[in-house]
Parts: sequence; structure tokens; C-alpha cells
Amino acid sequence: MRPTIYLVASLAAAGIAYFLASPTSSTPLTETRTADSADSGAGLAATPVTSQVMVDSGLLVLRVEDMHCEYACYPRVRETLEGFDQVVSVELDDQAEEGALDNPQVLITYDPGFDLGAARAALAERGFAKSSVVP
Repeated sequence: MRPTIYLVASLAAAGIAYFLASPTSSTPLTETRTADSADSGAGLAATPVTSQVMVDSGLLVLRVEDMHCEYACYPRVRETLEGFDQVVSVELDDQAEEGALDNPQVLITYDPGFDLGAARAALAERGFAKSSVVP
């Protein structure tokens, strides 16, 4: 069972590295792929994989609904996002009062090649499944 899991993780890492290394347009690239059971091991259901690679550097606001406090949740969100090489900084958006998290938004400054889809998937794995980009 472990070799199958390692194989799936290796394929996922290779796919992410491929998309991060080869941006091809000036707008975010959105691609949806489905990993079938032949690629991911027998008995596993098909899983959609979404990639949103940013070609230009920039700043985006990400609303993380499951982020409830600035002392435990926010550091986990920041650590997860800063784990991506293309992320320059992650800051908590302004709050109405200090010590209370009433605005669950983070400001992400990123370099070209940042994969927003992979970042949101990483947040979901850490317990922050509900996130969306604020226009």
C-alpha cells in the first residue's frame, strides 16, 4: 500500500513542478485534469486536479473562511502558503479590532509561477477547505 501512495505523491509532485516551471501566457492558466485509477493506483476514485498558475507577479487577496483566530489558524495558513517558493509574503488583512479575527483574508504577494490551485489544495489539506479569491 505504501509504494502505491508514494507513487501517487511522486506523480503529483512531478505534475506540480512541471506546471510551476513552464508558464506560457500572461494570464492565469486554469486547467482541470482527472487522474484515472491507472495513474493513481487500483481502487482509488478519479480526482479532479485544478491548476491556476500565475504568469506575472502580483498581489491577491484570499478569503479563508475556516481561519478563525490570528494566534493558531493564521500562522498555519501563512506557513502553508509561504511553503511555495513563488510566495514573497503573506500578511493578515486589516481587522476591525486587535486580537479578534473578524476578516479572514490574507494578502499574498507572489512571483511568476505561483500555482493558486495547488496553494488552495495545500490549505485544504491543513484544514482550511473553504477559500476563495476576493476580486
